[in-house]
Amino acid sequence: MPQMVIQVLTTRSRSLRDTITRDQKLRDYKLKVVQHKKTTRSHGWSKLRSTEGAHGALNMRWEGNFRMLLCRVVTKAGGTPGFIISDFVYYLLTRYKRKIQAISIIPR
Repeated sequence: MPQMVIQVLTTRSRSLRDTITRDQKLRDYKLKVVQHKKTTRSHGWSKLRSTEGAHGALNMRWEGNFRMLLCRVVTKAGGTPGFIISDFVYYLLTRYKRKIQAISIIPR
C-alpha cells in the first residue's frame, strides 16, 4: 500500500485538525470528513476523502506541542495519492496560508 506523509507546521497552537474538521467550506475543495474521533482532545484524529473520486484517504493528527498537523495518505494498490494530496495542499494554502510556516511531503 503506497503511503505519503504530509507535515504542516503552523504559527498557532490551536488545532488545525479541529479547524479543518469543522470547516463548512471543505467540500468546496473536493474533500469531506468521513470519520473523526475525539475531535476536542489532543489525541484525536480525522479522516478525509475526496468527493471527486481521487484515490486514497488522508488521516490527520494534531501534534500540539510542535504546532504540527501530521497527515498520512494511504492508497490501495494501483492508486496514486497525487490528486488527494494536491486537493489538500490547495485547500490549506487557500484557506490557511497565514497560519502555515511549512509543508513537507515525504514518501514512505
